[in-house]
Amino acid sequence: MKKLDPAIEPGATIGILGAGQLGRMLALAGARLGLKSHIYAPDAGEPAFDVAVRSTVAAYEDEAALARFAENVDVITYEFENIPAATAAFLAQRCPVHPAPLALEKTQDRLIEKRFLNELGVATAGFAPIDSAEAIGPALTSFSGSGILKTRRFGYDGKGQAMIRDTAAGTEAFASFGEVPAIIEAVVPFAREISAIGARGPDGSFRAYDICENSHANHILSRTEAPARIKASTAERAAEIAKRIADALDYVGVIAVEMFVVDGAKGEELIVNEIAPRVHNSGHWTIDGAATSQFEQHVRAISGWPLGSTARRGRIVMDNLIGDEVCRWREILQEEGACLHLYGKSELRDGRKMGHVTRVYADGTIYADGTN
Repeated sequence: MKKLDPAIEPGATIGILGAGQLGRMLALAGARLGLKSHIYAPDAGEPAFDVAVRSTVAAYEDEAALARFAENVDVITYEFENIPAATAAFLAQRCPVHPAPLALEKTQDRLIEKRFLNELGVATAGFAPIDSAEAIGPALTSFSGSGILKTRRFGYDGKGQAMIRDTAAGTEAFASFGEVPAIIEAVVPFAREISAIGARGPDGSFRAYDICENSHANHILSRTEAPARIKASTAERAAEIAKRIADALDYVGVIAVEMFVVDGAKGEELIVNEIAPRVHNSGHWTIDGAATSQFEQHVRAISGWPLGSTARRGRIVMDNLIGDEVCRWREILQEEGACLHLYGKSELRDGRKMGHVTRVYADGTIYADGTN
């Protein structure tokens, strides 16, 4: 296996599993630092292919293609967590893979992920495994009659999940999921949803970005604002939780931890929703709003380079352009100070993330509760 030299030099090649917009932005960040990218994905025509030096179109289970891929890159990473863990493990025998396959093993299954978090002393919503329709009723009873049914594996942007308030609705949703292993989570009465995004280097160094606040529409992230409107002590705890998780995984790269802020008896309490072992949509604001973007930070970390500053440049608002919202691109370009990012996707579909726009306000707004 190739050894990860802490001084991988400009001109080296990063292998990226996945060819969506996150892979595209990783490749662009690497190019800025003089690093080449080789994209590996099963479907041609995805946006990351347009900006890579090399590409391989093959299945994630094609071991011959994977072996050739590993021979032609210096380090491997991935842009989304649904890469098969077996694929990452196969590649890790031939080339450094960051984050390590352990991160996928712990985060690809919601039940395993929640148990892992609880073992670390990190609070989550109450949960119960659902392996058959008969388990739904007792679980709902334990959660006061309502909960969120989710498939244990896969699913994002609202896919593979349903709010249920009675056994009949739960049985119907379970059937619509194909009766695959699932989980019911208790409903959390949150005040805000936030993300803690940080990066850990091979030497254990860790840098967190300012905590950001998220708003969703139709279960899809619509807007991210930085900083989040939470107390400074809450922000510190959120960053500490992200670091604790990264340390437990011996993680290398950018990690995002989505959390709920709950107004409890002792003030703001944090409930972890899920871990994303990769760069994350809620971190897109860092491209224009931080000294080092999350994409550059990830490239630095997996290459063994020093982590960059996470200093925020002002108050940030990032809006996703979903579906036909992207048709406003000309209007956005006419707006003073708007930073437009288009993903180069060939097909416009409802609910599909087509780009985003970031606005940086240098006024350093102070919120009513004293946070900034």
